[in-house]
Amino acid sequence: MTMRLFVPRDAGAVAVGADDVALALEQAAARRGLAIEIIRTGSRGLYWLEPVVEVATPAGRIAFGPVTPADAPSLLDAVATGGPHPLGLGAAEEIPWLKRQTRLTFARCGVIDPRSLDDYRAHGGYKGLERALSLGPDAVLAEVTASGLRGRGGAGFPTGIKWKTVAQASANRKFIVCNADEGDSGTFADRMIMEGDPFLVIEGMTIAAITVGATKGYIYIRSEYPHAVEAMNAAIKAAKRGGYLGTDIGGSKQEFDLEVRVGAGAYVCGEETSLLESLEGRRGIVRAKPPLPAHHGLFGKPTVINNVLSFAAVPFVMAEGAKAYADFGMGRSRGTMPIQLAGNIRHGGLFETAFGVTLGELVDEIGGGTFTDRPVRAVQVGGPLGAYFPRALFDTPFDYEAFAARDGLIGHGGIVVFDDSVDMRRQARFAMEFCAIESCGKCTPCRIGSTRGVETIEKIINGERVAENLALVEDLCNTMKFGSLCALGGFTPYPVLSALKHFREDFVPAPTLQAAE
Repeated sequence: MTMRLFVPRDAGAVAVGADDVALALEQAAARRGLAIEIIRTGSRGLYWLEPVVEVATPAGRIAFGPVTPADAPSLLDAVATGGPHPLGLGAAEEIPWLKRQTRLTFARCGVIDPRSLDDYRAHGGYKGLERALSLGPDAVLAEVTASGLRGRGGAGFPTGIKWKTVAQASANRKFIVCNADEGDSGTFADRMIMEGDPFLVIEGMTIAAITVGATKGYIYIRSEYPHAVEAMNAAIKAAKRGGYLGTDIGGSKQEFDLEVRVGAGAYVCGEETSLLESLEGRRGIVRAKPPLPAHHGLFGKPTVINNVLSFAAVPFVMAEGAKAYADFGMGRSRGTMPIQLAGNIRHGGLFETAFGVTLGELVDEIGGGTFTDRPVRAVQVGGPLGAYFPRALFDTPFDYEAFAARDGLIGHGGIVVFDDSVDMRRQARFAMEFCAIESCGKCTPCRIGSTRGVETIEKIINGERVAENLALVEDLCNTMKFGSLCALGGFTPYPVLSALKHFREDFVPAPTLQAAE
């Protein structure tokens, strides 16, 4: 009888030795005369336990981790004899951290072979497309709108409205563009889904195409994601062979073709108009809006641009219905959000749950507090342009409007944790420096404001005219926030101003504070 083992090929797992573990398992099995089959999957997102090895049993998949190549012989012996192993985690689906989640988008990630179209279909893949083809464009638009799905890339714009705008636009050609330029610190959900369930992204983009009347699509992936590029290209080829891309999609008369384009590594190309400039072969510089990409996008044609997670949510909406998706969440934030826990945290990884969970629950209960066992002092949510929240704001529910009410933003769902050793002056300086380096240079508030911001915060750090320079930083932030062309300059004030507001003691020397009192 052949023993089936599942070893992730996710970049995060490979970085800590998953390929070596797979090879060690093969060699150990050969020495023992055991017949094994190793299936390379994505990751389930429990990164502190990677590489995780799962073994198929009559009772379900049993997990072990973190596994090293040296553990391979004893692991195989334990599985062969049914005995215990010190790395045993029990049934994979029953691991508390995984069981607590609501996995709608990431249900297959870490479960299936991402290179196998048959495996994807066996686990419910392409049911959403089949229903979309049977319903027709108008009904699909109604479903996506009723689901309450909003853009998962950061802006939170209603997906149904964006699609409807493109659907109603008159043009001889339309495009679908997937923004996979995942550049925020502490985020990896796009990469995980592309490497672990790439057909899901393809299915979501195909549904969008038949809904708005597009025949061509592009997936724009950052150059730092070679594993994701490989996975998406392999899946596109398989989908074409299987009749799910090209002409007569799924036996219909619909046509849609798809290809991957690799970005050169500019953070600003995560902004949709800069991305379009890059796709067209030019330098990634922000376009003034209007016109909106929905009217005048790629090559001047109406274009749907959505984030990876936005497209990846659509197949569930179509397969299970709008209500099944909208039943999760709170307020105007419907469905689930794949939250990425990173930084100084004990249990880092991807945790998909319905909107409404509090920041404190995510950091303290789910994340397990800091890796250093020191107190949590600050949490940055929403990438390098997100606000820093102190423990006093840990009651904030994970919801677009709730974060906005407290001068924060959810962004792409990344959470980076800092303990009490963090210097918030240097974090504020980093935000300005990041903007200065990554600015496309088109608008003065972003290009010059961020450079002056770095210089001014350095003066504060050096104790030079602290009060006057703090006022200057705040003035610079207001200029950048309201004068920048895009979110890079417009959102840089969030981390800076939140650091000044919630961690003032790091910027103003104690004697100055006492004198003020």
